[in-house]
Amino acid sequence: MAEGRWGALTILCAGVVGVLATWFSATAILPELTRLWALSPSQGAWLTNGVQIGFVAGALGASLVNLPDIVRMQRLMAVSSGVAALANLGLLVAGPEAAIALRILTGIALAGVYPPALKLMATWFVRGRGLALGLLIGALTLGSSLPHLIRAVTEGVDWRAVVWASSGTAAVGAILFAVALKEGPHAFARAVFDPRKAAQVFTRKPLMLANLGYFGHMWELYAMWAWILAFASAAREVPFGTPSTLSFIVVASGAVGCVLGGVLSDRIGRCWTTAGFMAVSGSCALLIGLAFDGPAWMFGLIALVWGMSVIGDSAQFSAAVTELADPAFVGTALALQLGIGFALTVVAIWIVPVIAALFGGWQWAFLILVPGPVIGTWAMLRLRRMPEAVALAGGAR
Repeated sequence: MAEGRWGALTILCAGVVGVLATWFSATAILPELTRLWALSPSQGAWLTNGVQIGFVAGALGASLVNLPDIVRMQRLMAVSSGVAALANLGLLVAGPEAAIALRILTGIALAGVYPPALKLMATWFVRGRGLALGLLIGALTLGSSLPHLIRAVTEGVDWRAVVWASSGTAAVGAILFAVALKEGPHAFARAVFDPRKAAQVFTRKPLMLANLGYFGHMWELYAMWAWILAFASAAREVPFGTPSTLSFIVVASGAVGCVLGGVLSDRIGRCWTTAGFMAVSGSCALLIGLAFDGPAWMFGLIALVWGMSVIGDSAQFSAAVTELADPAFVGTALALQLGIGFALTVVAIWIVPVIAALFGGWQWAFLILVPGPVIGTWAMLRLRRMPEAVALAGGAR
């Protein structure tokens, strides 16, 4: 059993890394699956988008019945992690249609891990919550990048190694959540079923602005993560060796951004930090097409900065919700925020390859992502001017 808040955070982060490896497990082996199953581009996109859709369904369903505020968080996370491990393992015996169904099930299961993990962390941290959330989202980032690392290390080895490894890490996460984790001393009040509470996400202006910032952020984030491998594979010069290695480095670099975002958020405020990160990441989405034909060092530099900035602010939107929402329904507010945000990622992931096809190649496909961080930056700067923003980061806004 973890002792103290940093011990609890360590266990929580370790479990999240393990379970989130199932998110992009199929994406990392998509070239192999495309050849094996003769997948169309649309079917290939569904192997990534299926997880997003499942997550949306799970998060919104959980929020409507206030599940994250009713069921003990460790139990919900442990069971959900076990389901994710088994659904991911099913890729070994599935065909194309079954694989998409399993990806949707994996997403539903992950909705029982990620939102409760955010809430459980908040029971341990009041002071330093921004940094703690940054570390937790950094763990999510590392977990999401793990399949690309496994694929890069096992280049030339059967693609099933990625599935076995990611399912195994998810099983380890389930065990950690079940036996080594407990709620902290700042537990939120236990809730009862009340679907009207979900409406506060739309009716309370400060909460809505924080969510609008998050939605703009999410429009960019997962589409970049999903298609950076395809972008790199089509580019003339690939830094860091292979497209899989580049994809791992770019996604994993986000963990550094998350820690930096957490430190800055607790010091200069949630609104300044999120607006600054989105300004940088939106600029990278605008500029990376210029480096498509080289030189490799420019491609690598822009991609690395984008990898750090595109996720570095993510935790701070969740931190803002824990500070602005009704304390008894923080889990519901988080699940609803995540559910709507991930619904937007479904559209973004779908539209990027469509834009690539319209443009006749991948070079300028990421331009479609730029409006997200622009809108998100406006929303967070607008929130900062509101008197309710004094509740953020101990008054740092």
